[in-house]
Amino acid sequence: MIPASFSQLAESVSPAVVNIRTVKTLKGGGPVLRHFQREPFGREQPFQDFFERFFGEEMQREFKQPSLGSGFIIDREGHVVTNNHVIEDADQIKVKLGDEKEFDAQVVGRDPSTDLALLKIKAAQDLPVVKLGDSAQLKIGQWVVAIGSPFGLERTVTAGIVSAKGRVIGSGPYDDFIQTDASINPGNSGGPLINMKGEVVGINTAIVASGQGIGFAIPIDLAKGIIAQLKSGGEVTRGWLGVAIQDVSPEMADYYGVEAKKGVFVADVFKGDPAEAAGIRPKDIIVEVNGQKVETTRQLTSLVANIPVGQAVKVKVLREGQPKTFQVKIAKRDDTKTAARGEPPEKRGEDPLGLKVSALTPEIAQRFAIGETAGVIVTDVQNGTPAEEAGVRAGDLIKEINHTPVESVADYRAALKKFDKEKTLQLFVWRKNAGFLVLKLTK
Repeated sequence: MIPASFSQLAESVSPAVVNIRTVKTLKGGGPVLRHFQREPFGREQPFQDFFERFFGEEMQREFKQPSLGSGFIIDREGHVVTNNHVIEDADQIKVKLGDEKEFDAQVVGRDPSTDLALLKIKAAQDLPVVKLGDSAQLKIGQWVVAIGSPFGLERTVTAGIVSAKGRVIGSGPYDDFIQTDASINPGNSGGPLINMKGEVVGINTAIVASGQGIGFAIPIDLAKGIIAQLKSGGEVTRGWLGVAIQDVSPEMADYYGVEAKKGVFVADVFKGDPAEAAGIRPKDIIVEVNGQKVETTRQLTSLVANIPVGQAVKVKVLREGQPKTFQVKIAKRDDTKTAARGEPPEKRGEDPLGLKVSALTPEIAQRFAIGETAGVIVTDVQNGTPAEEAGVRAGDLIKEINHTPVESVADYRAALKKFDKEKTLQLFVWRKNAGFLVLKLTK
């Protein structure tokens, strides 16, 4: 049922919605010169001398770049919620209220991972505030209203429905967006998405440039905890398990004898981090954390992130089909962590199934741009062979054959002889940009 009017809703919420104006200082000749200076691949700039000779000091001048966004006041103390990208790297932030009064804003804290930021203004007057709702109660098809300053047009109200929930758009590890067809445009970022009770259920954040009527908002349930941490400490602390993970594909589930899409595969364990200290190993499949079932990498990442640092949790895994439980003490997440890897050399071999394989020498690792340390790499796949039909590619790193570990060409040949009478071989491989895969070859 279409509401007869959104007027009362807009009137009650709009006073607490603010316009945010920022100024960023940029160096190096302004937007025109920066366009010609830009080198996409990090090489030396061939026209640098030309610009310095003909533009001289213009190259060193500072330029002020203004930008616009939206936000909303959440308490009488003057805390304002917006998007991180609205205020990131800003030298000056101004918050303008509905009564045209303008205030300098201070950044209380930012969280780039969820694109949230908390500001604060000092006002002598009583400030209008919004009421935070419950995004978990949102239903697809439910009416919502977006309020903000698209293209600088302050307190613009648009209406639409919730088109979908739980959208992943590749903006970060905690993607869980509300999709709406309420018009959201540049300048709406940071403004509230309101339900029909006048409660904030989302923070308008992103649009699809090539799509009309497709906008995304951060669920307020996700934002509440972030806002609370920013308000109390100015930063967000997330839990860290210390594993590299990927979803369990149907082929991988069959290979390990587990139910498809149930559990998360441990691709690697970071040295010195909680999972390794507790005894978790690569190729374990995490199925539960503190009794809560885990089915996807995104679910596990979000679940662990919300566990307080220092808290001990029970992590249940499947190891070679057998359940094991480990007590893991959660550490603080460091998004810059990566696994250190080396590259042992060995000799080249050839596969009887139509594959050319080799040990992982430094030269071959560089050729295929991989950093794995163990396994046999496929350097070529012959046409019309079972390997080609199974989808094996050059650059695949074979780690196991029918559950038998393969760390050298000798291991590889021995595994083929061992299963010479089998009609089907299962190759457990690592592929760049795809992670671990299970490929079935029929002789």
